[in-house]
Amino acid sequence: MGPDGLLFIFSLLGEGTLLFIAVYFVITLSDLECDYLNARACCEKLNFWVLPEIICHDAIAIFLLLFGHWIIFLIYAPLGAWLTYKVVTKPSGNIGLFDPTEIHNQKHLKIYMREGLARLGFHLIFIFVFLYWMIYSLVKGY
Repeated sequence: MGPDGLLFIFSLLGEGTLLFIAVYFVITLSDLECDYLNARACCEKLNFWVLPEIICHDAIAIFLLLFGHWIIFLIYAPLGAWLTYKVVTKPSGNIGLFDPTEIHNQKHLKIYMREGLARLGFHLIFIFVFLYWMIYSLVKGY
């Protein structure tokens, strides 16, 4: 097994983790929308997973760059850069990316739900991309 095979195995595992986090975000936001959760509990749950999501996504992007998979990197990296930008530029008074005092104001909940569904679709597509490249690199090695 070559380094590309290991890269795509790692990427597939990381992408699976990111897919589960995206599903968790959508379910948690849906619970808030249906009033099964209060805003504070929802935001605490979501803010806990923001940093691990960014670290995992950016680590996969960096490894794609280091191993020379430029095209996949150029398609994959903008989402990580956008998530990092959102965290860095959040208002200074907020407790995290998701703030309980603002989540219902100005339809933020609908925006967060749309973003969550977009990330869910993105990660679902990349599960199959990384699965294809993992199989290709493992078969090519034999």
